[in-house]
Amino acid sequence: MENKDWRSPAIGVTPQEYADLVTKETPKPTLVKNLIWAFVVGGLICACAQIMINALKGLGLTAKEASNTATAIVIFFGALLTGFGVYDELVKRAGAGGIVPVSGFANSIVAPALEFKREGFVTGVGARIFTVAGPVLVFGIITSIGAGLCYFLLHR
Repeated sequence: MENKDWRSPAIGVTPQEYADLVTKETPKPTLVKNLIWAFVVGGLICACAQIMINALKGLGLTAKEASNTATAIVIFFGALLTGFGVYDELVKRAGAGGIVPVSGFANSIVAPALEFKREGFVTGVGARIFTVAGPVLVFGIITSIGAGLCYFLLHR
């Protein structure tokens, strides 16, 4: 049944006026503050990792062993803090400072797993765990293969 008296509401604003209003009311990003936060948080994460590396070397590990162990520890704490909901709050404030270090990679794996766990381990966690990190892994693998081929061809 059609109602012939029905009409769309008139809001009295042209599309250009609406666009101007949206531009005026949209909060401006605080670029300098965001850059400083990202630098400080990312620097602190990396400084903590470096302290771990130095401590592990002091315990007798080689530089490579210490670096690998410290990386595993940072990944573990990134995943653990994501599980407690702390890392996501840190990333909201720090932006790239929390995403770029390897702890951000752990976050990109654990966050989708937590989000989809109610769908089950296979169809939820298993199917969607790499929704964020998958493209990064694929791009990284393809890029490393390309770089390796270039190196091989140039140093024959």
